[in-house]
Amino acid sequence: MQNRNPFTKIEDFLFNESFQRWVRFNEDSDLWEEWSMENTERAKLVEEARLWILAMKEEETLISHQDTQIALQKTWENIRETRGQSSIKVIGQSKWFRSAAAILVIGLASLIYLFIAKTGSNDTITYQELVDQDFDGLIEQANNSDKPQLITLSDASSVLLQPKSKLSYPKTFNGNERKVYLSGEGFFEISKNPEKPFYVYSNEVITKVYGTSFRVIAYENQPNVEVLVRTGKVRVSSTKEVGNEREIMLLPNQAARFKRKELFFEKILDITKDKPLLAVKNTFEQLSFEFNDIPVYQIFRTIEQAYLVSIDFPEEKLKNCYLTTSLSDEPLPEKLKIICESLGNNTRYEMN
Repeated sequence: MQNRNPFTKIEDFLFNESFQRWVRFNEDSDLWEEWSMENTERAKLVEEARLWILAMKEEETLISHQDTQIALQKTWENIRETRGQSSIKVIGQSKWFRSAAAILVIGLASLIYLFIAKTGSNDTITYQELVDQDFDGLIEQANNSDKPQLITLSDASSVLLQPKSKLSYPKTFNGNERKVYLSGEGFFEISKNPEKPFYVYSNEVITKVYGTSFRVIAYENQPNVEVLVRTGKVRVSSTKEVGNEREIMLLPNQAARFKRKELFFEKILDITKDKPLLAVKNTFEQLSFEFNDIPVYQIFRTIEQAYLVSIDFPEEKLKNCYLTTSLSDEPLPEKLKIICESLGNNTRYEMN
């Protein structure tokens, strides 16, 4: 349990995430209640701070008059216990004072809530902060060109990095997880490995996958972070305490939009009905990698178009070679490997 002895003012509680979670979600209730009851002055301070948190929680649904009276009554009862009833009783019976106090509680709570929301909105997480916290020795790839760039990771996963974007990743993925850091926009195709999940850290959003394809849009100067799923499923969560769902599961053609200022997740069940997301879909998402008796050279042309790469192959030898396969949920190296295995044991590829 964290050291709570320095908690001497209401502000100390209002800005403490653990205290907020206790009041709002009843987490660590035994620890907080036991600590707050060690002396009466502390109990009074905790109760007052708790009432502020409850008042600030009512952003969308206003607190009722009855709830306000109950909250105020509890506060007055705590004051009576510590200071005696004689000096409080007369004031407590004043109808005007009760009404004024209720208005004051709601008004000040609203002001504090707006202040916290305003200051919290500026407390954003940047790409550089995330990278600086990783001590594994990262490689940074920055796309300063006007075309997407293909990055192949050590686990055969591939990333199509858009212009004005950066990706930091380790030379090899050690341990029991794979982590990369994105600033800007990238389309990811992740190699399947259930024992070693893949994480994309982008500003305040963490995208966790095991093997799938998806797009992440996370520019530092934009108000939203967006995750669009093409195949498979991903789990999206935030490094911040959000106002609604703590994490979101996304299936193909679904997306999540994280509003950075409001700390709020918006789940989009159908990408085709969201105009902003339709505008960012590029050629890759529009291509099909389901091939039914298709010439191999045409499959290579599709891959070239999708990844903006050039494939050198003996076109004359393969002009009468047809292939039926599904390459939708595979990163680029795996796509090429499947094609080579289909052509014969002596077929292989090299990536330069």
